[in-house]
Amino acid sequence: MGIFSFFTKKQDWFTPAEHQAIINAIRASEKRTSGEIRVFVESRCSYVNSVDRAAEVFFGLQMQKTEDRNGVLLYIAMKDHQLAVFGDQGIHEKVGSAFWNEEVKKMIASFSKQHYADGIVQIVTEIGNALVHHFPYENEDRNELPDDIVFGR
Repeated sequence: MGIFSFFTKKQDWFTPAEHQAIINAIRASEKRTSGEIRVFVESRCSYVNSVDRAAEVFFGLQMQKTEDRNGVLLYIAMKDHQLAVFGDQGIHEKVGSAFWNEEVKKMIASFSKQHYADGIVQIVTEIGNALVHHFPYENEDRNELPDDIVFGR
């Protein structure tokens, strides 16, 4: 039993349509880039710093194993109102901390209006645009990570 084997319980954070809209945004973004985007949602953040929790989830999901080190994790703790975006070395070197901070601000603005799914779709799309710019789709690209939302505890 691995560290993430307990991440199987799906919460009712999103309607079926919202859930599908998020997955569609991930797929649409990834069709244009070699980058990988994952969304991880849980109730509570077990860390004081959500970036530390995002890093733990990122490495637990083995997202650092993408060929170009261009995986991005969007981490959300719904009940604690915490979120973070964690980009692997390849993409972080291209966009820098200012990009991630700006995306988090935009998502917080959507979340403050309780537009959770819309905020996630927006940030996934914008992360996808950054990935396309720095890691365009190549003919031999393959989907290295699942596109579905990962639900934690």
